[in-house]
Amino acid sequence: MTDKRLMLTTVSSRDEANSIASELVSRHLAACVNILGPVSSVYHWEGEVENAEEFLLLIKSTEALFIPIQEAIRELHSYQVPELISFSIESGLDSYLDWIAASVRK
Repeated sequence: MTDKRLMLTTVSSRDEANSIASELVSRHLAACVNILGPVSSVYHWEGEVENAEEFLLLIKSTEALFIPIQEAIRELHSYQVPELISFSIESGLDSYLDWIAASVRK
């Protein structure tokens, strides 16, 4: 097991995805953010089933930076209730995991 994390969030537009990704990387909170999409999302919101086109951000970082990333997402995100989910990276190519660690501030 490593201290590296893959975090997910979705946003409403490519511009917002680019903005959040750029901020996370420039603040050294994330080593890399991949932007996928558009993706189709179906979810409950305020008693209704909603369908939306969103963009998915895959954020590569460390466990120690989850709280600062959470704070940045709350600051930068347009949603009232933004998604932020963190997964442990159990293993990976050592040189890539080392690069993640070297790219973020602890």
